[in-house]
Amino acid sequence: MQTTLNLLANALKTEPNMATWTKRLGLSDKALYNARDRGHLSPAIAGALAEELGQDPKEWIVVAALESERDSACKTRMVKRMAKSLML
Repeated sequence: MQTTLNLLANALKTEPNMATWTKRLGLSDKALYNARDRGHLSPAIAGALAEELGQDPKEWIVVAALESERDSACKTRMVKRMAKSLML
């Protein structure tokens, strides 16, 4: 399954300056750096970034929401389900 850090990496392939993405998305200076350090983007940032890249923001919002959940049987179940339905 794709991760929101994959989405960020794809964005950085098109525009390698993270500060440019921060400005384009209207985020605070350190928002993307902090998200990268945490290991995932927030649902809102993932959706906005996907939209900028011409991808479906809904799919990335779901991925980001699942990434932010604590590990549990329910999370595992939903990750598997979303991986099948979203083909990410």
